Amino acid sequence: MQVVGLTNQQEVYVASKEHKFRINEMLKILDQSLGNPLGEVIETQSYNRFIPLSVKDSFVDKGVIESLESIGYNISEDEINIAKVRLLEEAPYPIRTGVDVETPKFSEVKDLLIKEEPEDSLVLGVIKGTEELAGEMDDNLKDIAPLLKGEEIKDQDGVPFNFKVKAMHQYPHIGIIGGSGSGKSFGMRVMLEEMMKLEIPTLVFDPHFEMDFSNYYPGLDKEYQDDFENNCELFQVGYDVGVNFADLSTKDLIDLLSASKDLSESMVNAVQKLHQSKDSLLSFKGRINDLQEAQQIGRKRIERKLQSGDLNNTQQEEYKHYRNLLDDYGDLPASTVSGLVWRLGRLEREGLFSHSIDQIEEGIRNRKLVVMQGPIWLLQVFATYVLGSLYRKRRDYKDAQYRQDTAEYFPPFVVATDEAHNFAPKGYDAPANKIIKEISQEGRKYGVFLILATQRPTLLDETVTAQLNSKFVFRTVRATDIDTIKQETDLTPDEAKRLPYLRSGDAFISSAIFGRTMSVRIRVAKTTSPHRKNPFEELEEKSQEQDEKIYEAIAEFLPIGEEEVLHKLVDINDNLEGSLDRSELKEQLDKFVDKGKLVAEESPLGGRIYKEKE
Repeated sequence: MQVVGLTNQQEVYVASKEHKFRINEMLKILDQSLGNPLGEVIETQSYNRFIPLSVKDSFVDKGVIESLESIGYNISEDEINIAKVRLLEEAPYPIRTGVDVETPKFSEVKDLLIKEEPEDSLVLGVIKGTEELAGEMDDNLKDIAPLLKGEEIKDQDGVPFNFKVKAMHQYPHIGIIGGSGSGKSFGMRVMLEEMMKLEIPTLVFDPHFEMDFSNYYPGLDKEYQDDFENNCELFQVGYDVGVNFADLSTKDLIDLLSASKDLSESMVNAVQKLHQSKDSLLSFKGRINDLQEAQQIGRKRIERKLQSGDLNNTQQEEYKHYRNLLDDYGDLPASTVSGLVWRLGRLEREGLFSHSIDQIEEGIRNRKLVVMQGPIWLLQVFATYVLGSLYRKRRDYKDAQYRQDTAEYFPPFVVATDEAHNFAPKGYDAPANKIIKEISQEGRKYGVFLILATQRPTLLDETVTAQLNSKFVFRTVRATDIDTIKQETDLTPDEAKRLPYLRSGDAFISSAIFGRTMSVRIRVAKTTSPHRKNPFEELEEKSQEQDEKIYEAIAEFLPIGEEEVLHKLVDINDNLEGSLDRSELKEQLDKFVDKGKLVAEESPLGGRIYKEKE
């Protein structure tokens, strides 16, 4: 391998007759005057005798071709492999043309590729282009990141990508970006598995009900399997966890009520007036419901009733209560009060106020991964409260430390969510937007970090996007999203061009921790989503299962003549615990004949007789 053509301080061309270059492969350029710099292959082509047909579209210019000829390459006969190589560090002056190039030893690049040992890091995959280095690796780096190729699990074939999670204290927050089917959710699952391995307290918002870690990935060898049962807690918002209404501040309540739609200024003012410290759900709900009732009755009618003398003692007290409410809150518009009643009722119907976050807090204190599931609008509401509450506990503890004061310990933790652009959208306020922005800007000093996954980085709040110091970029096809990625990462134009064509599970990782973009193949997950089954296979299985139940219900009554269908229908339905009618039973019998499970013979009395196949 030799350097050919014109060179500069950033890029060189390397040619070889025997060596076939791979994208992202690392090479050592033997220019001793520059300390034998290292480079990475960013583009490669192969040439043969038909080279004149392709030179026009090549990244190689005429000078490189002439250089090849001058050092002994036969352009018309030889197969020539040429790579464009980007230096990992800019050289003070251009590389000397003609110097030899070789594959570096693992020891020469270990510090560049391995930032942390596997037991202390997130082992997320394999660095692409490092296949030739794998044989020289330390033993503890081998066989720790099996890969998925198609549907088959393959052994690790390169240097593992170990993400130094402790470096997040200096370079906080992770973004996971990729379109549908790119491997984004798969990558997030792998990352969360590694969080559990290190027992890092993690709070996960799961709008797709897929972050369940109880099922092993099918076909995974036992040596790679991990049981996460004791490391993970799974809760559904409104069923297992919720909000203790008495703990809400007025601000918290405003944030919760604004979940469905932003509160008007009039509504905010109404909540501030109506909500009292330590209100229970019952007391607050009773106050606004009674106010709504008083407004519907009207002050004049209330006064007439009180003066009429027709009311018993209970009614008298009730109408006095209505009058007092109008005295205190009568200036609030009736439409505003009705709007608050509806919003509060919706949250109550979803069970949000039926539980507390005690179990979540306990899980975080016990260094577990806590998954919260629910519809996305409800998670947005709940995230506002739970993030605010837990973040304040951590912040209060750290602030007390700075003041040399005493406070109850609360551990650092990570917040992870898919569909992050719904929690912190650009251009409009969402319930959780403010707290996520606050964590993105100030969370580092308190030990609270974000992992945000999204299909649409363009729709994610720009303040939040700017704080994501490590970005995992999977296949992305939208031009606007690619432009956003180019602005927010150090991906080169060549790498950006490859984004629409990445395989599922391949990602560019742009991280300040590594100081450059790396191409990585995400390892196979140790667990699988409950939604992994192909829906068309599911459809076929369910149909077969239903057919089998019907066949078993019919079997003991065979043979069945067409004239007997109605007579035997009651008994068959008893077996089925269902309600087939005559035409449906006849249709099922004909279907079983078509599938070869039954045979149909002509009856002497007319019609058909359905029998078991002999």
